[in-house]
Amino acid sequence: MASDESNEQAANGKKGPAMTLIKTDCWMPLAKLASSALLLTAIVMVSALPVWAQDGTGPPPENAHERTYNGGWDCDIGFRLTDGLCVQLDLPANSYATGRSYGTGWACRRGFEEVEAKACAAIFVPENAFLRSSGFDWQCERGYREDQDMCVTIELPDHAYLTGEPSGSGWACNRGFMAEADRCIPIAVPANGYLTNSEYGAAWACERGFGEIDGRCDAVAVPANAFLDNRSYGPGWRCERGYEAEGNACIELELPTNAHLDRDGNAWRCDRGFRVTDGRCILGR
Repeated sequence: MASDESNEQAANGKKGPAMTLIKTDCWMPLAKLASSALLLTAIVMVSALPVWAQDGTGPPPENAHERTYNGGWDCDIGFRLTDGLCVQLDLPANSYATGRSYGTGWACRRGFEEVEAKACAAIFVPENAFLRSSGFDWQCERGYREDQDMCVTIELPDHAYLTGEPSGSGWACNRGFMAEADRCIPIAVPANGYLTNSEYGAAWACERGFGEIDGRCDAVAVPANAFLDNRSYGPGWRCERGYEAEGNACIELELPTNAHLDRDGNAWRCDRGFRVTDGRCILGR
């Protein structure tokens, strides 16, 4: 009877229990697949949000501003990008936000220095000193010199003046005097000499036409056919062009054939294509 009833229902176009079961079993995997696809799409979209944020693209979060060029956005000054959000920096006292994305993100104000990247401590300025214009160090006032962490009074000797230099003795001797220990002693300039005003080297030099000999400035004996020479070496004179020095005299040069005076004019050389042989210029081979 059951078999006849089923056949009858099939003939009348009715759906029996067996057909209903087949339809349910066919559509269940499709429904699960669609649900999984939607879930995967949601995960991808959610995962992409932090990527946009970390890259400065996508919609700007709170405490951020759009860039004026190249698109995207940046955190406002005083905030830093953290996990896709612009989080406010914890600024220590006497500091300011730099707006940099690296480092601490802050710097100490003028007159303060960073301590272990955590705080800004006041720069110690001793008595009789002032903070440099850079704001990172101090300098002693005029009339004082630095001695470790203090500014001590400069003891100015006679015949000296303050230099204003923050290091060293802080003073220099007047013209005509030279420093010796903590004093300024007179410079003994011989006759026909003058002060060089040089901080290094000789304190005096001989006038033109005079040469130093044993602390004196003796007149230079210029031979015939010579002129005074101001070079620091040599006898103090030089032969005219066409003459060469021989002892304390200038002897006229005798040029062989096919020769010419050199650049200084106090010696000769063979012309191009010739070479010296026995005091003559012979054709080269």
